[in-house]
Amino acid sequence: MGERELSELVTNLKGIGEKTGKLFNKCGIYSCRDLLSYYPRDYDYFGEVINACDAREGQTCALKLTIIGSVSKRRVRNLSILSFEAADQTGKVKMTYFNAPYLFNSLKSGTIHIFRGTIRKKGSFIAMDQPKMYKIEEYAALCGSMRPKYSLVKGLTNNAVTKAVEQTFLNIGKLEEYVPDDILKRLGLISYASAAYGIHFPKNMEELENSRRRLAYDEFLLFILKLRLLKLTQTEVDNSFPMIEVSEVKRLLEKLPYSLTGAQERAWQDIMSDLSGKHVMNRLIQGDVGSGKTIVSFMALLTAAANGYQGAIMAPTEVLATQHYDNFKKMIDKYKITSLKPVLLTGSLSAKDKRNAQQMIADGEVNCIIGTNALIQEKVNYKNLALVVTDEQHRFGVRQRESLAGKGENVHILAMSATPIPRTLAIILYGDLSISIIDELPKGRLPIKNCVVGTDYRDTAYKFIKSQVEAGHQSYVICPMIEEGELNGAENVMDYSEKLRQVLPSGIQVGVLHGKMKPSVKDEIMDAFAKKDIDVLVSTTVIEVGIDVPNATVIMIENAERFGLSQLHQLRGRVGRGDAQSYCIFINTTDSEDTKKRLDIMNKSNDGFVIAEKDLEQRGPGDLFGVRQSGELSFRVGDIYHDSDLLKEAASDADRILSSDEELSLPQHRVLKDKISTKSANFVDFTTL
Repeated sequence: MGERELSELVTNLKGIGEKTGKLFNKCGIYSCRDLLSYYPRDYDYFGEVINACDAREGQTCALKLTIIGSVSKRRVRNLSILSFEAADQTGKVKMTYFNAPYLFNSLKSGTIHIFRGTIRKKGSFIAMDQPKMYKIEEYAALCGSMRPKYSLVKGLTNNAVTKAVEQTFLNIGKLEEYVPDDILKRLGLISYASAAYGIHFPKNMEELENSRRRLAYDEFLLFILKLRLLKLTQTEVDNSFPMIEVSEVKRLLEKLPYSLTGAQERAWQDIMSDLSGKHVMNRLIQGDVGSGKTIVSFMALLTAAANGYQGAIMAPTEVLATQHYDNFKKMIDKYKITSLKPVLLTGSLSAKDKRNAQQMIADGEVNCIIGTNALIQEKVNYKNLALVVTDEQHRFGVRQRESLAGKGENVHILAMSATPIPRTLAIILYGDLSISIIDELPKGRLPIKNCVVGTDYRDTAYKFIKSQVEAGHQSYVICPMIEEGELNGAENVMDYSEKLRQVLPSGIQVGVLHGKMKPSVKDEIMDAFAKKDIDVLVSTTVIEVGIDVPNATVIMIENAERFGLSQLHQLRGRVGRGDAQSYCIFINTTDSEDTKKRLDIMNKSNDGFVIAEKDLEQRGPGDLFGVRQSGELSFRVGDIYHDSDLLKEAASDADRILSSDEELSLPQHRVLKDKISTKSANFVDFTTL
């Protein structure tokens, strides 16, 4: 197989013209290489036919049913509706078809069909809307097969993507292997060619898992090799900004209404040891939500300022940057801190305010610069930048961190992350950083009260949300999807927000937030929520980081079974940030005993590190069938918790490969080197973000 075939534009494929090509481009697909790496988000699995009595709400299943009674045909405005009942020996199902008058003649009482669709409850009955209808022999041929379902944009069909992928495999021939044979044999991994095809068109669940596991290993190996190669080019740098402990930090600690926890004290000693040591600091502070990382970073920035230098803190969203700025200003005023002079720099500032901020930074009038990635823009020049803090570290890549650090000469770097990754994995993933862990919560913090409930609890939850809003508080409701149809049986923010507007009093303001919104719009909505202009925010996982609203006391997570435990913990961390008692409601829409046991971990523990370890223990097939992890280092196929064994193996293999061939110049590593330097839709390269 040649590079030429993989580099071919998708518009060169049969049936894809310029117009359809633009739709593929919107999905990040430009070349055939991108297309092969555009993995399905889910699969349509044609399972065994089940009895009606075994069907559960939200389940997609196939039922062998006999039509009973007559078929009703009616019109409501411009809508044609067919409805009837079908049954087997165990129960009845109400069937409804919309705008399908052509089916009327084939729906005869007494005829037997296989009906496949999603089950919903309708009073005491179960029902199916628009089920696909098959002849018995027709479904028998499909039974056990799996069909890919891709993420789509408006105008692009699943069939179009499927056909394009099939055509690409026909055009390119066999894909070249790039992982050494001895590694594949030792780990029991299938070939790259088999995995690339199997992830799109698996014959069964076993082939899908084998394909996913191989591609997960590839992601980890490529990522770690890139990280190791980057580190090989770096050398330990002498400390150009040696700092001493300052009295203002000691006075601040004396005035604070609380004492630092033991973990905070240890992290602070690590930081001071670095700042006063021989070499430049390159440290990660890893702490659970609400563990008190911000005060430690404030002390570091105050130390830099009191030593005569500038410090900067970069947050992933404008809302979080503004909250940091406001909190820092309050502390400066409350504790009469004279050394620290902050300024806010974000993309939404007016041109005049940006110029003023940039001028003050360049002149050294301010020494604590707080903002978003606006801090690393070309026009921003620092007078004597000595310390860079990145908040929510996993949202920034190594290169972004270095871009900010590059604004000064050999500056100290302090990264902060609320993602409780176990130390063994953190050492691999953050290989360029020393690690300090804050694993204690401040004294007096009220633990969040949790409950895991079924769908029949929703009405009670709505009443509880109403009572919390009437008491002056705010709430979040999290849905896995943005719009209907992305995942069967999953709630979506657009429909859910409308439902809440119907069931909650008209005076309660319901807002909507999701990842497809423009950054400026997202910031406006989060800002409105922070200012209490929105009472209930219906959102996807986009609120996982970057929003701190102490007044929010309730978070209800729909389809909780579709999220990883660590992600559920991050979402839960949006509440419990103030003095009031907070609550987390996990809605479980399945009857699976395994799921109940998994979610019970969330019910019993608020400790992120305990949950992360439990996530490791409960290895499964990753989150390919659920919602993509959007927080900690979200690889496209691999999951750092479920695939932790592969992650550790990939780290060892990367070290072994580089120890014998530091530049990957040996013939057996040629394809691997090419793979590392090639970008595709498959690989999320955190080192170059």
